[in-house]
Amino acid sequence: MTGSHQTLALLLFSGFVAVTLGITTWAGRRRHGSEEEFYAGGRLFSPMENGFAIAGDYMSAASFLGVTGLIALYGYDGLLYVVGFLVAWLVVLFLVAELVRNCGRFTLADVVATRMSERPVRIAAGTSSVTVSILYLVAQMVGAGSLVALLLGRTSGAAQVWAVIGVGALMVIYVSLGGMRATTWIQIVKAVLLLSGTIALTVLVLLRFHGDIDRLLVTAAEHSGHGDAYLAPGLRYGGNWTSRLDFISLGLALVLGTAGLPHILSRFYTVPTARAARRSAVWSIGLIGGFYLMAIVLGLGAAAVVGPQAVRHSNAAGNTAVPLLALDLGGGAGSTTGTVLFAVVAAIAFATILAVVAGLTLVSSASVAHDLYASLRRPHGRTRSEVAVARFAAVGIGVVAIALGLLARDLNVAFLVGLAFAVAASANFPVLLYSLFWSGFTTRGAVWAVYGGLVPSLGLVLLSPVVSGSPGSLFPDVDFQYFPLQNPGIVSIPLGFLAGWLGTVTSDEVADDGKYAETEVRSLTGAGAV
Repeated sequence: MTGSHQTLALLLFSGFVAVTLGITTWAGRRRHGSEEEFYAGGRLFSPMENGFAIAGDYMSAASFLGVTGLIALYGYDGLLYVVGFLVAWLVVLFLVAELVRNCGRFTLADVVATRMSERPVRIAAGTSSVTVSILYLVAQMVGAGSLVALLLGRTSGAAQVWAVIGVGALMVIYVSLGGMRATTWIQIVKAVLLLSGTIALTVLVLLRFHGDIDRLLVTAAEHSGHGDAYLAPGLRYGGNWTSRLDFISLGLALVLGTAGLPHILSRFYTVPTARAARRSAVWSIGLIGGFYLMAIVLGLGAAAVVGPQAVRHSNAAGNTAVPLLALDLGGGAGSTTGTVLFAVVAAIAFATILAVVAGLTLVSSASVAHDLYASLRRPHGRTRSEVAVARFAAVGIGVVAIALGLLARDLNVAFLVGLAFAVAASANFPVLLYSLFWSGFTTRGAVWAVYGGLVPSLGLVLLSPVVSGSPGSLFPDVDFQYFPLQNPGIVSIPLGFLAGWLGTVTSDEVADDGKYAETEVRSLTGAGAV
């Protein structure tokens, strides 16, 4: 890219960083140091504000960069991500939002521990939450690296490294100084910017084709190199039975995983009541649905205007399709309008990454402090406050996310998020459903459900083509690929449910019907909710 692209994009990005740091400073002055303020922003946000924040949390680099790239490269099969990401919110709305708000306080473990032995359950749920959050963080770091590579024309690997480190440093600052209040307002600002930029690009794509959607589809298919196969199922997931099973596995992970994502569940604690949590979910569904409809247009537009070959040349995984589309829509490289559009889209993408990593870092550090540290600390020894531990944890999590992000920098960000969803659906979703709806569920069942989904899902990923045995793997020069699917959900999700059931039926513990009745009343009515 030319120097003008780089300069303008960096100026816009710097402006967003300045605004968000200002928000963080403002929020830091207003906080009182309490756990409720740091973890839940004082529960003072309205349903509309929280709905925008949830949408900002959910519309990550995977959506803006990865999904549009997959649609540009694979057409119909790329749309499967859009369907999975959106349908998942029906599960959240009808099964999770209100019940989680009534039963919990700050984290997923609060819901599960209401009628179980707290220590083992909190350690298991906290470990799972941190794992899922770090996997999701890696995807955002990969998105940051892809953007920097595009801005600098792949001329400086060191610049990519420093950009990822810079994103990690900023996310630690946001969480440590501002807590949930700052993170929420950053998400709201980011959601408005992202939706505005997406609307503008969608209008430009439709104007390019004079509002003729049919012409857009035909042109995308012609330029894809696959002809009509681009608009039909099977380009990515239909070559053989393995790829078809991979598609089913991915669909299960996306639809069930959202209800187990810690950073989404934690957002329902930032509103005062369960009714407000449900209305937040409705707001977020509307915003997210509109965004994904436009993402389809942008993906097809990238295929029709830029072409898959140019997208692959820039980034093999397709993560730079939207910035390249903006550049072309504005008149191409060297044009003033193209430079401005490219810079704006790059800045919005950076803003997206920063906002999402802030939310993920907050919830993972909260799990470390509120679940792991609170369970493992000595009962009568000198202890630090949970908020202080959470701030230290944010630094450690940032370091881990940066290291893994640099390792996985050549993978598609939507694909990486699919793996995080698979782990969430395997480890968190079964224990959450069992806790809310099974009166006979026991502590052993809860612990087994978490580990019975977490360990197989991670193990299968390590033995899959993602890590070794193929040119696009993390380690292409070695081969310990024994599991043929790229997404483990079709195996690990049933294992999570099976382990929870098996742990319960083999347990000597007798489930407390009184506690279940109390939990049921609390979840449905809000009586006794914090």
